[in-house]
Amino acid sequence: MTKLVRVQGIEPRDGFNVTVKFTDGSQKQINLEPYLQGPIFELIRKNVADFHAMFIDEGTVTWPNGADIDPDVLYYGLTPAWAISDTVSSTEQQIL
Repeated sequence: MTKLVRVQGIEPRDGFNVTVKFTDGSQKQINLEPYLQGPIFELIRKNVADFHAMFIDEGTVTWPNGADIDPDVLYYGLTPAWAISDTVSSTEQQIL
């Protein structure tokens, strides 16, 4: 069973780098740029002040425009849901 760990604190650094503190006491330096994809993140990518406006809402990194990043993605280094293909690749089809 995977333990439920949430974001407890976040501190912006240079660029899109942040220090993330988790509820289990651990902390990580993470470059959020790869996670800032899609229209909801457009202004956040273009304006550092918008990027730095992040806050924690119920253990999740969130921005005032409603954008957020799943804490499990950050803690476990998972691939965000939007980056996972809905279709099976041709290699996977050959295996099936």
